[in-house]
Amino acid sequence: MTSPVPQVNRLRPRRSCLAVPGSNPRFLEKAQGLPADQVFLDLEDACAPLAKPDARHTIVKFLNEGDWTGKTRVVRVNDWTTEWTYRDVVTVVEGAGQNLDCIMLPKVQDAQQVVALDLLLTQIEKTMGFEVGKIGIEAQIENAQGLNNVNEIATASQRVETIIFGPADFMASINMKSLVVGEQPPGYPADAYHYILMKILMAARANNLQAIDGPYLQIRNIDGYRAVAQRAAALGFDGKWVLHPGQVEASNEIFSPSQEDYDHAELILDAYDYYTSEAGGKKGSAMLGDEMIDEASRKMALVISGKGRAAGMQRTSSFEAPEA
Repeated sequence: MTSPVPQVNRLRPRRSCLAVPGSNPRFLEKAQGLPADQVFLDLEDACAPLAKPDARHTIVKFLNEGDWTGKTRVVRVNDWTTEWTYRDVVTVVEGAGQNLDCIMLPKVQDAQQVVALDLLLTQIEKTMGFEVGKIGIEAQIENAQGLNNVNEIATASQRVETIIFGPADFMASINMKSLVVGEQPPGYPADAYHYILMKILMAARANNLQAIDGPYLQIRNIDGYRAVAQRAAALGFDGKWVLHPGQVEASNEIFSPSQEDYDHAELILDAYDYYTSEAGGKKGSAMLGDEMIDEASRKMALVISGKGRAAGMQRTSSFEAPEA
């Protein structure tokens, strides 16, 4: 049985998810001052095998002593097929569990791998006297088997908060003919990632989870980053990984609504509340300027307003009820 989950914020802002090598104190120090919504301290690909044991303790130190105000704090451990995973989790969570929001599990292939992490987290929380279930899980999909099982993975534990697309390993797993991570393979006239992204998005949305796009490795090509990020944002993804400080601003902008859209969404919500009230005539639909709004409009507006509020946006207009 998976652990009970307390009332914590499972839909945290994740427009920009900054990867930081857990073995690099200079990068760990710098990351605290960058405006990324989420920072994940990496014990997997960003750490050489010989550096992993010391990196665990470095991460514990920075989680406990650093200033991560306003950021979701995540540690990416190694995947379950390696010899490092259990010690990654035990060392980090026992040492800094009260200053940790989530564990990111890479290369998830089936639901049982998520269940195993859930059970290990529960054991540590009980042993250490931490609140059971408070630490979330981020599941990273990086191969064909993981994508085939993504719906089961999304429902494997109440701790799961996000489903993440890992493009580099995924491209290798399906023999995609490209060496540029996230870019379209030559010879294919459409979007080679559309099916993958949509399957991840559907699994996430069906279970009230967030969907996060993975990295773009050409870190100095901001225009290329923007193009790939805009594709994911257009589909409805909540954010994207950033590997370099120069990508943070672009990601925050792309995964936030425009000021015009945010203002419009808030106006729809206010107008709908008014027109469905006694004072507004208890109407199921009404006109807002030249636009008819109804319950479906309200639901769409909630999505945009929620993203704007999470990003700290401020309204520049207000709804005024018509004179009687």
